[in-house]
Amino acid sequence: MHRPGADSRALVTAGSSTSGSLAAGYRLVVGAPPLDDYLRLRRDSGLSPKTTEQGAGAVAGSWSAVHVVDAAGVPVAMGRTIGDGGWYFHIADIATDPGHQRRGLGRAVVEWLVADIRSRAPEGAYVTLVGDPPGQRLYRSLGFEDVAPSLGMALPLR
Repeated sequence: MHRPGADSRALVTAGSSTSGSLAAGYRLVVGAPPLDDYLRLRRDSGLSPKTTEQGAGAVAGSWSAVHVVDAAGVPVAMGRTIGDGGWYFHIADIATDPGHQRRGLGRAVVEWLVADIRSRAPEGAYVTLVGDPPGQRLYRSLGFEDVAPSLGMALPLR
């Protein structure tokens, strides 16, 4: 996984210029959370549960990732970018533990991911995401637009 900076576990604390709307008592950690926490955050936040094998592949195949830890160091929010490094980037797995929602953690994660893409991707990059109803207002407030009349499609392999 590509990560900005020399330290892949760099911390961004509340009040830092790169922490966006990060609330006091939380820290932004560059990189994906540990696999068990990745799987827990997906499940607990309402995203579809994934197997250990799926989670390991997702984390390893990410272009970048970031997560938020609480004061005890427990991962409570996360997100990652899938990308080709050229022009196409997809933001995925935006998840916040229900006990920590409505505190700006998801916003801080998405802001960091977008800033990371802006800083490292070539000019003209295209950033997509799939916005479930609970996140659509947040994504629109950050500049994401509906792609109508285009329609996102999926092919679940079973």
